[in-house]
Amino acid sequence: MSEQITGAQSLVRALESAGAEIAFGIPGGAILPAYDPLFDSKKLRHVLVRHEQGAGHAAEGYAMATGKVGVCIATSGPGATNLVTPISNAYMDSTPIVAITGQVASSMIGSDAFQEADIRGITMPITKHNFLVTRPEEIARTIAEAFYIASTGRPGPVLVDIAKDAMQAMTTYDFPDKVELPGYRPAAKPHSKQIREAAKLIVSAKRPVFYIGGGVLLARATTEFKNLAELTGIPVVTTLMARGAFPDNHPQHMGMPGMHGTVGAVGALQRADLLIALGTRFDDRVTGKLSTFAPGATVIHADIDPAEISKNRVADVPIVGDARDVVADLIVAVRAELEAGNQADLTAWWKQLDAWRQTYPLAYDTPADGSLSPQQVIERLGTIVGPDAVYVAGVGQHQMWAAHYLPHLKPHTWLNSGGAGTMGFAVPAAMGAKFGRPDATVWAIDGDGCFQMTNQELVTCALEGAPIKVALINNGSLGMVRQWQTLFYNERYSNTDLHSRRVPDFVKLADSMGCVGLRCENADDIDATVEKAMSINDAPVVVEFVVHKDAMVWPMVAAGTSNDDIKVAREIAPAWEAEVL
Repeated sequence: MSEQITGAQSLVRALESAGAEIAFGIPGGAILPAYDPLFDSKKLRHVLVRHEQGAGHAAEGYAMATGKVGVCIATSGPGATNLVTPISNAYMDSTPIVAITGQVASSMIGSDAFQEADIRGITMPITKHNFLVTRPEEIARTIAEAFYIASTGRPGPVLVDIAKDAMQAMTTYDFPDKVELPGYRPAAKPHSKQIREAAKLIVSAKRPVFYIGGGVLLARATTEFKNLAELTGIPVVTTLMARGAFPDNHPQHMGMPGMHGTVGAVGALQRADLLIALGTRFDDRVTGKLSTFAPGATVIHADIDPAEISKNRVADVPIVGDARDVVADLIVAVRAELEAGNQADLTAWWKQLDAWRQTYPLAYDTPADGSLSPQQVIERLGTIVGPDAVYVAGVGQHQMWAAHYLPHLKPHTWLNSGGAGTMGFAVPAAMGAKFGRPDATVWAIDGDGCFQMTNQELVTCALEGAPIKVALINNGSLGMVRQWQTLFYNERYSNTDLHSRRVPDFVKLADSMGCVGLRCENADDIDATVEKAMSINDAPVVVEFVVHKDAMVWPMVAAGTSNDDIKVAREIAPAWEAEVL
């Protein structure tokens, strides 16, 4: 007779069988049965976070840094609803996580029982799939399916809600060797006819651009893509989610496009006659006013998710497939075209691109009052720490400065919240990244607004042995909102002053949470302060950089306007009429 175990024991064994190494969570009434066998697990480590949102973001950071599925656990009701934000964030950025929530006993579902919430219904629009499990024999199979769905095709979050009585009841453990789901066929190979058509366009275009999104990183296709880019000699732009997919210092790299992109990258897209869009979704922050985006361009759009193709911009050559397969097939097809003597002359195009790059480089002003420039802080930190570290950004001005001024030379070293723009992401995601890659140096680049949303997870870092480092860019305000108030609301600064130059004292706060707190207020002290932080490896470190409150993120395209209206300073727009083409 097969061994009888509880549904909770089946859950823990299934997580182990699925390859989970670590789970971030908080126990509570409905999930409590699972925590008893978890106490005995030798394969699955549990990290007790201070807030369920921290558990979700930590699972994201772990997944983004490792490529594995992240796991978070919460109880029913408010425990589960506290996971909604990280689940939504993971959905927008295609991050593979499995969220496991306890639910009230199956007989009580729908009765408004204590701590009951329809988390499956709540999260249905923001999960790749979700489950409600009410029978113990379904637990192991459901976990196997959840991991499979989360990690295949276009990755994303999967929620498994398990009734308390299902965890308490007895069952026989049966983890499937293979998962087969009717109607779910994620391993799409690109169609050879579409590949050949794309290759012909690539070699004949006079102003082509590779428009690279996070899908290239998710597919682990960066090496292959670099080969394709160098084979063609075509310029490359990498979106916010794709920073590091192609090295910043490569001569073909034009930078990041979009609302705060470089003039060269924005200009390349706007004046292109061919866009080769790989693993990207034509997000509004990249396109600006959609009807004015890249008006003269033919579009090749390759994505593993067919729903993304022609969703925003109609694709002339649609290609459904994994980015790694698409790029590999394109290399073969393009090489065949080149060997047949088909290759356009890109000399004039590169002359134009180089002119934009030289005329409008990234630049910033040093404050006249001698206060710290946030761009200088981030630039020096990146220079000292180097390109091998993992950098995790919050959301706002500091995120844009980090995207521009850190050394993005290697894949999977830049983690941030792109689609959802979730403040509070950095600290818990950095914690998750550190657990996933313990030998890496992990820096969170955070603002004083973001930091005050989730800094309690520094306690988790200190107690659980995750010595991350935090560069806290303190401008005393909600900086990006303040920038918009400066530009569009006549400098009426309604509720954006955080008063965080006075309260809290971030150094004392860090010290109280078992971290080392440092402060830097002078440019001459930046290097020494960063080096001091780098020398401390047995505890988390928080470095407060007190920066100028009126520093602005440039370039900028105002929301809802054309990318042609990009400005490099408040009253300065590029002289597009001086184009050399």
